[in-house]
Amino acid sequence: MIPANFDYESPRTLSEALDLLASHEEAKILAGGHSLLPAMKLRLAAPSIVVDLGRIAGLNHIRQSGDQIVIGAMTPHADVASSKILHDSCPLLAQAASQIGDIQVRNRGTIGGSLAAAHPAADYPAAVLALDAEIVAISRSGERTIPATRFFTGMFTTELRPDEIITEVRLPRTEGQSVAYKKFHHPASGYAVVGVAVRLKRAGTKIESAAVGITGVGHIAYRATAVENALGGKNTAAIVEAAAHAAEGVEVLSDYYASADYRRHLATVFTRRALEQAVGT
Repeated sequence: MIPANFDYESPRTLSEALDLLASHEEAKILAGGHSLLPAMKLRLAAPSIVVDLGRIAGLNHIRQSGDQIVIGAMTPHADVASSKILHDSCPLLAQAASQIGDIQVRNRGTIGGSLAAAHPAADYPAAVLALDAEIVAISRSGERTIPATRFFTGMFTTELRPDEIITEVRLPRTEGQSVAYKKFHHPASGYAVVGVAVRLKRAGTKIESAAVGITGVGHIAYRATAVENALGGKNTAAIVEAAAHAAEGVEVLSDYYASADYRRHLATVFTRRALEQAVGT
């Protein structure tokens, strides 16, 4: 199909982009375009104006800042996947980025665009939840920092206001912790039928604390708190039993490819695999 008519703007500065959002109620932000453009072609989205962030300097970077790593919102997935800073100091996000779509998607898609789209089967949400990341957004009213744990509010919906633009994602450095991302790829779309991100703090074979983010299973990516509680203070031998709680309390999605029962089973299997990879078993 052909999109409805729309105006196109390509501002040079963040200030110009914010002015456009503030003055056009039906405006939409264009980052990589992998979510917005297909929706427009199907007439699921019909913005009056598309504001392209591609020419704005300063939104594409990965750098260390104290005990955090800061990633610009327009940083492509491929840069996240290959970043030496991330591989050295926060490898979980790089692992997740390396499994997004295919090489064309990774070269064009951006971390900010992916998070703002909030697809229920996207890879980043599981990782940023497990990492307790922060999403920085700016509007004409000022800048605010949104914890990842309250950023995703529903299927394709987030805490972002219509007049806000994501500028950065802030992650903790995780040297000395055990991390892993395991995913069951949808064979056509590349999205996660189930994706599980884990971060463990360990003392020998004892798991002091666990953070587990899961995507693809429910209408929204979530922290698997039942798994985390079953692991805290336990020996690594508790992994199999803890993984059985992966879909606990979740309304599991069902579609033509994977029934709810199948997804629930995959959630258990891939949580166990991610935990086992993290502890090296």
